[in-house]
Amino acid sequence: MTPDVRDRAGRPHRANSRTGTAVPEAAWDRAVRLIGQAEEIALACHVTPDGDALGSMLAVGFALRSMGKRVVASFGDHHFVVPRLLRFLPGQEMLVPPEDYPAAPSLMMTFDASTFERLGLLRDNTARAREVIVLDHHPSNEGFGTLSLIDSTAAATAMLAEQLIYRLGGRLDRDIATCLYAGLVTDTGSFRHSSTTPAVHQMAGRLVATGLRTDEIARELWDRSPFGYLKVLAAALDRAVLESGLVWTYVTRVDRAAQGLPYAELEGIIDIVRRTDEAEVAVVLKEDDHGHWQVSTRSKGKADVGAVCAALGGGGHHNAAGYTSYDSVEKTMAAFRRELGKV
Repeated sequence: MTPDVRDRAGRPHRANSRTGTAVPEAAWDRAVRLIGQAEEIALACHVTPDGDALGSMLAVGFALRSMGKRVVASFGDHHFVVPRLLRFLPGQEMLVPPEDYPAAPSLMMTFDASTFERLGLLRDNTARAREVIVLDHHPSNEGFGTLSLIDSTAAATAMLAEQLIYRLGGRLDRDIATCLYAGLVTDTGSFRHSSTTPAVHQMAGRLVATGLRTDEIARELWDRSPFGYLKVLAAALDRAVLESGLVWTYVTRVDRAAQGLPYAELEGIIDIVRRTDEAEVAVVLKEDDHGHWQVSTRSKGKADVGAVCAALGGGGHHNAAGYTSYDSVEKTMAAFRRELGKV
């Protein structure tokens, strides 16, 4: 069990459930000091942001603005559009397209980006930044910034974002809580994944206490989709292949174009495919707008798909990970099977 301990200010502070420690206090202290000295802070999350990436970034953005800081936030996609499922999140007035992002920020913070490459068009900005604080919970993150706030036992980057907000002297309000809650529920699968600890529920309780309408958030995240999604889902399920503990399928650009469906709408397909009783591992290949395959993987616990994806140039967690493939579907799956056989 992960205890609900307190930080030095007496605020909730999650200890690392495996080692008994969290992010080193010296790292937190330096982050607070850097933020306190900065006049403008540039925030970035990974490309094609999910609820944890965008929610964590916007929550911290709110806290920084309450401190009187100038805040600019973005993500490095060529097609800079907030995914439809996340358009209910408050704070999107902080967002600017990559071309309007500071070229060489004095202080930059990244959220939920496990690698430098996951920042997309903002990689050069990151490389030129004087200081880069990395907030993340992916075990594959080796720390590409100048300061790492990384805890691989945290269920979501939102948990680290909450800690940072408290350490900056901030308080939860409904806007901040909405953003953090979106991150917490998406990365725990609405509290279904094994990463759901007592500390996760304790944090959820603090967030809900601000007056959140959790039913409305759940509806936005999981219970809405355009009709075209059903057609694309049907095509993907019709192609599904079951082979020796592995179930997999793929979605092409042509599938999406026929229904006018943007790439971001494909996120939930993996969660349907992974339900297959006969399979330990599920894989969905999603062709993006550039013709590359974004590979989403899930494990029920026995296979470490995080290690598989890391070997193939990506990363993630033991039970949920991904990577990008520039090969054909056949070669991509052959490589995946080969690496899966090693874990």
